[in-house]
Amino acid sequence: MLREAALRVTRPRVAVLNAVHAQPHADTDSIIGVVRRDLPTVSRQAVYDVLRVLTVAGLLRRIEPPGSVARYESRVGDNHHHVVCRSCGVIADVNCAVGEAPCLTASDDHGFSIDEAEVVYWGTCPVCCAIANS
Repeated sequence: MLREAALRVTRPRVAVLNAVHAQPHADTDSIIGVVRRDLPTVSRQAVYDVLRVLTVAGLLRRIEPPGSVARYESRVGDNHHHVVCRSCGVIADVNCAVGEAPCLTASDDHGFSIDEAEVVYWGTCPVCCAIANS
């Protein structure tokens, strides 16, 4: 993946990619924790730099639901959305309702050539619902 994106293959880049693939929607601190299991001496700044490079290269997607820290995912290249639990903050992917980007048509595009729509659904996850109902 790194070579296809014209990036040098380095241990920190591989470790960050693996961490995000293993934990979709992980925040930076979680990613750092996973990376440090393989590379104990990697700095926080190095992980931040790798996340930025991989996001710019299109290998990762950065999402930031309102009220949440930045999260990273490896599902890129499609127009999927997210559902977020108001109680615990868990995030899950939701496929685009139409299947093509953008799946929503703006009522007024203000002259923009729209190529993506970002939707965040909010609710309560099944675990939090079960806890609330017990």
